[in-house]
Amino acid sequence: MKWKLTFRFVATIISVVIIVILINIVAATMVFFIRDNIARENNKFWEFGPEVFVRKFHNYVLSNGENVYVSDDGKKILDGTKTWIQVLDEDGREVYHYKRPENIPLKYTPFQIVHGYKYQGGIGSASTIFIGEKNVGDKQYSYIIGFPMKKVEKKVLIYSADEIGGFIKNVTMIVLLIDSIIALFFGYLFSRRLTKPLVNIINGVEKLGVGEYDVYYDPKGIYRDVYHNLNTLTDTLNSNKIERMKINQMREEWIANISHDVKTPLASIKGYAEILSDDEYEFSKEEIKSYAEIMHKKSNYINELVDDLNLTTKLKNKNSMLDKKETNLVKLVRETVIDILNDPNYSERDIKFISEENVILKEVDNILIKRVINNLLYNALIHNNDKVKIEVTVIKDERVHIFVKDHGKGIKAEELKYIFDRYYRGTNTGKRHKGSGLGMAIAKEIVQAHGGDIKINSMLGAGTEIEVIL
Repeated sequence: MKWKLTFRFVATIISVVIIVILINIVAATMVFFIRDNIARENNKFWEFGPEVFVRKFHNYVLSNGENVYVSDDGKKILDGTKTWIQVLDEDGREVYHYKRPENIPLKYTPFQIVHGYKYQGGIGSASTIFIGEKNVGDKQYSYIIGFPMKKVEKKVLIYSADEIGGFIKNVTMIVLLIDSIIALFFGYLFSRRLTKPLVNIINGVEKLGVGEYDVYYDPKGIYRDVYHNLNTLTDTLNSNKIERMKINQMREEWIANISHDVKTPLASIKGYAEILSDDEYEFSKEEIKSYAEIMHKKSNYINELVDDLNLTTKLKNKNSMLDKKETNLVKLVRETVIDILNDPNYSERDIKFISEENVILKEVDNILIKRVINNLLYNALIHNNDKVKIEVTVIKDERVHIFVKDHGKGIKAEELKYIFDRYYRGTNTGKRHKGSGLGMAIAKEIVQAHGGDIKINSMLGAGTEIEVIL
């Protein structure tokens, strides 16, 4: 972008310079051709002005020993330039003429010659004269050539050094002033074209800065890339705003759910504690044991919620230190499945473990990886009915792949992108599901902490498959 602006600015300056040079060349060429045409009309004897023409004409003033005359070629030149000639001797008397006007004197005093040469119309009111000389032997002749006033004019310039200096100074100041005005005018036009889009861009950035994400420009002109990037930034910020609103809404719902999930067991614990502490009642050992078991179960549930919160905070802040050990992942996953099947609540469930290898060694944190598998399996069990079939498969190629697949309800397409977000609970969560809503987020963060990845594929009504890559 910077080089484009620089190039355009330099190109503008170069263009102006080139235009001025071209104008000068055209003007000089026109003057040259006009001058050349005049010279052609005057048989090329007027090429350097009438004064030089007169001085060179002496070549056509000839003598036969007794008389002075103009050659035939000279007469043709005089006819072509519409001029006349008068040849004078040393005393100022006419000794020859060609087409001399009638009002021209035949004899001149030195004053008349000087006056006639200096001032237009000084000798004959219709002619402008120039004087040349011709030496013939020991005699010196002068000749006067008269030009029509309509073709040649003569002005006398009389000045003082001080006046001409002041005149040049004033003219210079006027020229500089005019040039400055012109430069300011064109500079304003150029700067307006250059800065007007910048003002729009600055206004757009200010709007984005205060959270107004409706800034859109038509990407064109030299700032096309900037406009395109601003439009992209607007789309990104607007999208992020929408995502933040969704996350904030999920967080608020999550906090409300957590508060409810904590208050409910706390109310049970508090109620049973109040009953047990009431002296008016006498409880049997069986009742006391039953109440204690309920309180213990509720306490464990609250403890699990707190553990989830602590673990996700550590993983988020990367303060968790992995205790990696070389582990047989086949054995670890198989034991996790067996532990769940040994739970009386899930002992009748259909969970199938598949692995073609008995030993797949990998350095992992046993406890955390087991936590991942547990979270995935419990999600598959809790979010589906009792008849759901679950397959757990371990495969090794370049990396280790652990698949947890069920043939249950599946997940809506619009919910898939939120599955691994904190605070998210799917809309198909049943009343019996109580938890922190951090299970999938924790699973993903544990896998990523091991340098792995986790993927999910699901279709509503067809089931869900989650792949853990280590």
